[in-house]
Amino acid sequence: MEAGGRASWMKYGPVVSLFVVLFAFWFRSPQNAILDDRLDTVLSSLLRAEGKVGVNNVARPKVAVGFGGCVDLIVDGVSLLNKIGLPPTDQPLHHDYIENEVQLAQSFAYFFAPGAAAERFMLNDTLFSELVEASRDLPGNRWAVGGNAPVMAGRMATEGCDLLLGGSFSPDFIDVLSQHITVAGNIVEEPDIHLILEYPSGASWGNYTSRRANRYIVHSDDHNPYLDSMAEFAKKLKDFDPDLLVVGGLQMMDNFPFQSGERDALLSRLADLLSSSSPQIGVHFEMASFVEESIMEDLLHYVIPYADSLGMNEQELPNLLSLLKGSNITVLSDPNPRVATVLDQMREVYRIINQRSKDASAESDTNGAKAKPLTRLHVHTLAFQAMIVTRGSQWKNTMSATAKASLTANRHVCGSNDIDPSKARLIMDDSFSVSRREGSQRIPLQETRPVSCWDEEDYEICVAPVLVCTEVYQTAGGGDNISAAGLVLQI
Repeated sequence: MEAGGRASWMKYGPVVSLFVVLFAFWFRSPQNAILDDRLDTVLSSLLRAEGKVGVNNVARPKVAVGFGGCVDLIVDGVSLLNKIGLPPTDQPLHHDYIENEVQLAQSFAYFFAPGAAAERFMLNDTLFSELVEASRDLPGNRWAVGGNAPVMAGRMATEGCDLLLGGSFSPDFIDVLSQHITVAGNIVEEPDIHLILEYPSGASWGNYTSRRANRYIVHSDDHNPYLDSMAEFAKKLKDFDPDLLVVGGLQMMDNFPFQSGERDALLSRLADLLSSSSPQIGVHFEMASFVEESIMEDLLHYVIPYADSLGMNEQELPNLLSLLKGSNITVLSDPNPRVATVLDQMREVYRIINQRSKDASAESDTNGAKAKPLTRLHVHTLAFQAMIVTRGSQWKNTMSATAKASLTANRHVCGSNDIDPSKARLIMDDSFSVSRREGSQRIPLQETRPVSCWDEEDYEICVAPVLVCTEVYQTAGGGDNISAAGLVLQI
């Protein structure tokens, strides 16, 4: 009887298995088809919104971008730590800079579990060299042009702009840049290396599991903190006559061991450069991972007053807001904030900076420079893009720019210009509240019109969902690519 039963199963088993597979496919396919159709519709709608505005390739927009640059060595972070035998710590801790392996393990764990981006200066040259050497033969490693300024310049050149790039690079570095990028700076024999420890969502290190894909960056950079290309950049700036001036890379100064007064002097020269540029030229400052309170105070004094536009991520926004309100720096914030939370924070940053601008303009600085009002604020998060743009300002095409920023997020992280909906998902809610205030309007996500725009006070707000890449190629440089792409359509 038992043998007969086995024979029957062997005879009919394949038929039953096929039936089970077909039944499962039939049972699940409508829902999957709906999700696939939804992603396809959102993608085609975002592409249509992006395509409403083109870049003039005859008279290419001109953008000047500073400062600095490096070579990124990109590795799987967990694999590297395992290779050097660094055990997971049971004490995640924030450190302003890294001096030894214990601090590296504690700092990495602190940001790894929530999946928050971080960048730290490594005072220990020997440890940094050991990490680089261990990374060189790690499977899957790769080298890339790095640094905020070169990455933003590269994206803008790809999108149809001509660039003046302020930085000191090696001849090999310059050779791989776009022909539409002119370099202003010194020649160096060897570029600095920045080590990018990437990790995907769900990666494990000991008892820690990352909530989202991100990266932890360490460097021992002793060139870029000095902004040594600034003099040459300033010389060429006038003849270049840009439509937009972009400043980034200042996080290289964070916790760097300057001599007394050195950093103030450098930032004072930068303030002179920004404030002396033509009022018709927009100035954009790209924020980054700052943890030293004194440099944030310096930025509020020397840089932000002369910028029309600011770009930042979901960690940098509450960090800046906290300082503007007189509180301490916020080192770690929610890596997946709700739309309403981000919009409220953006409104406050916009309001406080513009009030400070009015107050500063009422009594000119000692050098006679006038503070500029903030007319553009772009926040890029994993789930969505959000922009505030002052009505009547020089920034145009906000809806299309928000769509382009959203699409660029997927293109960069997936490492492909062609977006594949099967490798993407929407994690933004089906509807969002415009504020955390009670009774605030809720806006539904419409697949055929995914970029939501509306007017408030003296500005327009636009929010677009991101088709979050599920097969991550690279997160490092994401913010720079996204910000740069958004700016291209607005100048």
